[in-house]
Amino acid sequence: MNWRLILQLSLFALVMGVGTVFLIPSTIEPLCWLVIFGISAYFIARRCANRYFLHGVVLGVVNSLWVTGAHVLLFAQYIARHPREAAMAASMPLPTHPRLMMVLTGPVIGLVSGIVIGVFAIIARRLVAGRMRRAVPA
Repeated sequence: MNWRLILQLSLFALVMGVGTVFLIPSTIEPLCWLVIFGISAYFIARRCANRYFLHGVVLGVVNSLWVTGAHVLLFAQYIARHPREAAMAASMPLPTHPRLMMVLTGPVIGLVSGIVIGVFAIIARRLVAGRMRRAVPA
């Protein structure tokens, strides 16, 4: 397991966690994540010798720790700038404990996003390996 790579790639999530509190609106956040997933998959495919899917899953979980931590620690600022998310939190279980709800749902979202990153990493590896084979003269 390439822990150094996972930690380095997870710094995108730290930036996104803080960025979504102050700068990045909910409308473009999914597009930002899609770009980050693609970049992460590429680097996993290039720098890991094996277990591409597992690297993606672990990265997704680590990402969720950064994002959830930022949102919980900066909760007042996050909710003030995200009225749609505030309304959604009020309608979910534990409406009086939205931070706890974030802590409980964050890892689930991380696991699902990690599965997506893992699949992207497998696809990226096949593309990267194909290019590497074509670059080597026979």
